[in-house]
Amino acid sequence: MSANVKHYDIIRSPVVTEKSTIAGEQDKVVFNVARSATKPEIKAAVEALFNVKVKKVNTLVRKGKVKRFRNTVGRQPDVKKAIVTLQEGQHIDVTGGL
Repeated sequence: MSANVKHYDIIRSPVVTEKSTIAGEQDKVVFNVARSATKPEIKAAVEALFNVKVKKVNTLVRKGKVKRFRNTVGRQPDVKKAIVTLQEGQHIDVTGGL
């Protein structure tokens, strides 16, 4: 049970954008992940949660932007994303729930 909870802590949310939808046609899925997550941990979490085989994992950190609202200056947090490439024939539907 604790291993399953750890997987949910690693995979935060799917990224649903135009670019990630186009990547989905090439057996790729994009997730927001924990900043401390490593590639092997991300691979294990995706395989356990979605019952698929992962070919490779690429990660990137998007630096937070400075945003203004009226007279207040705020900063968005840094976000780590994982681009997960699935084995041939595997598929994850990110529009549905777990």
